[in-house]
Amino acid sequence: MTAAFTFPGQGSQTVGMGKALADAFPVAKAVFDEVDAALGEKLTAIIWGGPAETLQLTENAQPALMAVSIATLRVLEVEAGFSVARDAAFVAGHSLGEYSALAAAGSLSIADTARLLRTRGLAMQKAVPVGVGAMAALLGLDYETAVAVADEAAQGQVCQAANDNGGGQVVVSGDKAAVDRAVEIAKTRGARRAMLLPVSAPFHCKLMQPAADAMAKALANVTINTPAAPVVSNVLAAPITDPDEIRRRLIEQVTGTVRWRESVAYMAGHGVTRFFEIGAGKVLSGLVKRIADGAIGVAVGGPNDIAPAREALAAAQPA
Repeated sequence: MTAAFTFPGQGSQTVGMGKALADAFPVAKAVFDEVDAALGEKLTAIIWGGPAETLQLTENAQPALMAVSIATLRVLEVEAGFSVARDAAFVAGHSLGEYSALAAAGSLSIADTARLLRTRGLAMQKAVPVGVGAMAALLGLDYETAVAVADEAAQGQVCQAANDNGGGQVVVSGDKAAVDRAVEIAKTRGARRAMLLPVSAPFHCKLMQPAADAMAKALANVTINTPAAPVVSNVLAAPITDPDEIRRRLIEQVTGTVRWRESVAYMAGHGVTRFFEIGAGKVLSGLVKRIADGAIGVAVGGPNDIAPAREALAAAQPA
């Protein structure tokens, strides 16, 4: 198997995402219906009708992006013959996308995943008062330099690498004053650009500990099955399959670094040549090209992507 199935994180959401699939394929519509039922509300009304500000709220964006990813995967299974167990050497997802990956691999039920992501989104938003924390993208620095910048900027506050996205793109997160300092220090260290991000909370840093505690409680009551394919963990950049370890790493993920660059490099180093980005947007496909020489990113998010995805999967099979 030379294919990996990957799942996008927050920031990939757009109003209307997944609607064309749901209109064209009953199997996709069924996923959205299941998510609505699990949450006890019409999340689909927000996904397809907006407004964008409401969809962007963390507690909505997280289950919404998962719903689109799993709906897309179901269509790929029915229309393009995709099978996680047969075709995926690995599954992986960026931040919340790790939950989508687990649902895709049958480790979590769709209903449990929707409820967990609603809890996660609310807890992450509540963990830090608005305005206290911040995140910034440092572009053009390698990971080690970005970590050194964050360490220097901390000055007794929290400032740490939140996302190592690859291609010289590292996001730092923490107390606003410390992140502001990191932006200025990065510019003196050769960053091509350093800028604050329009986010409502400082994700993936120690300030998120209250959210990690909330997720520990929520995950304790959920059944986690052995996944049909190894899940490359954000915090390890290595595959895991044991349900107890999956639970533990999901808790750590709330405050830990999303090691996406290393995760993609690991998969590429273990024979993956095609990375299928399943769901909204094309962010991960763009990053793949920067991280793994010769690897191909295949973004699948709408009806017109299904036939090309079938061909790409066939090309990924060993001769």
